[in-house]
Amino acid sequence: MTHRTVSDGTDTPPGLPDDVFARVTSPHPACPVEITLAALRGRWTTLLVRELLPHEHRTYTELAAALPHLSPKVLADRLTQLLDAGVLERTRTPGWPATVTYALTPRGRELGPVIQALWDWGAAGEGRA
Repeated sequence: MTHRTVSDGTDTPPGLPDDVFARVTSPHPACPVEITLAALRGRWTTLLVRELLPHEHRTYTELAAALPHLSPKVLADRLTQLLDAGVLERTRTPGWPATVTYALTPRGRELGPVIQALWDWGAAGEGRA
C-alpha cells in the first residue's frame, strides 16, 4: 500500500474517486457533487425531502402543514426545483376537486442516506470553531 503522501501516479486527491471531475480546477455542472448540491440547494429543501421520505404521497396542504413556517411561495419554488431535479414526481388525480400529490422518485429516495451523512457530519462538528 502506498502512503497517502506518496503519489501513485494519479492526480486524484485522497478519498476521491478516480474520475475526471475529482481533478477539475473550477466547479462544473456535470460534477456529481455539484449535481447533488444543486438538487438540495436552498433553505427548506432538505426538510421537504425529509417530510417525503416516510410517505408514499403528500399533498401540498400536507407539506405546508408539516412545515408551518415555510411560506407558500418558497414551498412552491422548492417543489418545482425538486421536480426539475428529478427528485420528485407530481401526480394529478382527476375528480372534483382534482388532487395533486408529490412523491419522491427512486432517485429522490436515494437522498435519504445523503441527508443522514450531512446530519452526522454536522453533529460531529457541533461546538467546534
